[in-house]
Amino acid sequence: MSTRITLAVAHRVIIQLRRDRRTMAMLLVLPCLLITLLWWIYKDANPQLFDQIGPALLAIFPVIVMFLVTSVTTLRERSSGTLERLLAMPMGKLDFLVGYALAFGIVAAVQSVLAVAVSVGLLGLDVVGPLWLLTVVAVVDAVLGSALGLFVSAFAQTEFQAVQFMPAIVIPQLLLCGLLVPRDAMPPFLEAVSDLLPLSYAVDAMQHLTTSTSTGQVWQDVAVVAAFAVGGLALGAATLRRRTQ
Repeated sequence: MSTRITLAVAHRVIIQLRRDRRTMAMLLVLPCLLITLLWWIYKDANPQLFDQIGPALLAIFPVIVMFLVTSVTTLRERSSGTLERLLAMPMGKLDFLVGYALAFGIVAAVQSVLAVAVSVGLLGLDVVGPLWLLTVVAVVDAVLGSALGLFVSAFAQTEFQAVQFMPAIVIPQLLLCGLLVPRDAMPPFLEAVSDLLPLSYAVDAMQHLTTSTSTGQVWQDVAVVAAFAVGGLALGAATLRRRTQ
């Protein structure tokens, strides 16, 4: 893997994203709007509930949005023949995948800063732990979504098929991550399954930051999420085809 080539790939992706205003709006504005909508829903009915599920949403939204955008964008590169032309150059698969992950990671950092600023600064989300660490967790979650999107794009033939992977990859994690029911209150089998899913650790890290000033457990959860992200990139490199079929 070449650092120069990886950075060139990342620069190219960022330029493409800047030109696509609808995608940028989905990446940067949509999470803020969804969090604001949820706050509005509970504003009069149950304000405390927003403080309970708001941190989980800060972990979930980046994964969902980045998964969708990354998988569809990578499919578009492959179906248009761009990926085949790029890989015909002196470029490794990891150069391509890490370049994409780096580009979306930068966008994820901006997305996370905006979402955290809106949630804490405007909507009054109560955070006990370090605010900067909350942003770090959100960025790692978004990189996880990008890695999963890059991985599943290798198995889809069309953009519609890429979107179809979401019910299989993301929604089970959404149901078992602790958003709806605390994980320790689930049946033992489902709790064991949730322990194997990366989104569970992302949500745990966010919720821990809102209830405790201790950061040891948060860093452990971040390490697990990062390991899943690296694993997703490695699997993506192993399954990425140089030729478009």
